[in-house]
Amino acid sequence: MHKPAAMIDLGVNIDHVATVRQARQTIEPSPLEAATLAIAGGANSITVHLRGDRRHIQDDDVKELREQISVPLNLEMAVGEDILTFALGIKPQQACLVPEKREELTTEGGLALDPSNTEMRECIAALQEQNCLVSLFIEPDAQIIDMAKELGAEAVELHTGAWANAYLDTNLSDDQRSQAITAHLNKLEHAAEHCAAIGIRCHAGHGITYHNIRDIVHLKDLRELNIGHTIVSRSIMTGMQAAVAEMRALMDAGPKS
Repeated sequence: MHKPAAMIDLGVNIDHVATVRQARQTIEPSPLEAATLAIAGGANSITVHLRGDRRHIQDDDVKELREQISVPLNLEMAVGEDILTFALGIKPQQACLVPEKREELTTEGGLALDPSNTEMRECIAALQEQNCLVSLFIEPDAQIIDMAKELGAEAVELHTGAWANAYLDTNLSDDQRSQAITAHLNKLEHAAEHCAAIGIRCHAGHGITYHNIRDIVHLKDLRELNIGHTIVSRSIMTGMQAAVAEMRALMDAGPKS
């Protein structure tokens, strides 16, 4: 049985609120204020990515959010001793391990997993010792999901970028675009079913928008969607609380009939 859309948690990624602030190296807009309004609009958690280059979210932002928001903080982070030490210091309720390249505009794909990766295994275990729910950002593939569980992760976040990007591919005809969307969605559906079969939590995120959200909420036992850029973009026009409430309403409406 598929989980009703109303039971899927909405994690709101506020990285790009900080992007606007850092463009002028000033104090506004405030990620904390954005998070507070997102929570008022229906966010179940707040996600931030503390990148190695600190291009948007800063250490103090994470500390402030952890201390002051009323919902779980989901810290996206690469695997590394420095960032792990920081994370263990602030004790986020959730952490999502992601790949990271300095030159990328945004995360470009899922983690390359290897069950023999001792550093990743130890990172996962150290976070879990602090009662932190750890997910791994991965491509929607059953073999990779198996490796995530073998490494000790409690959850995976399925990378929805290829599926989301297919909606925007102007190099394809309408028929080709429809076929590409269907093919990528099939991969996500099979991955979610595999998560359910082996008993690992299924989250999803990347590139999800107001236009495609209702095409993905049917994934089997989907527990959480993490959405950022589209909500921050809409909030410029409507305000953060209204932008999140609109996304929450689309999720609660369930799949398109």
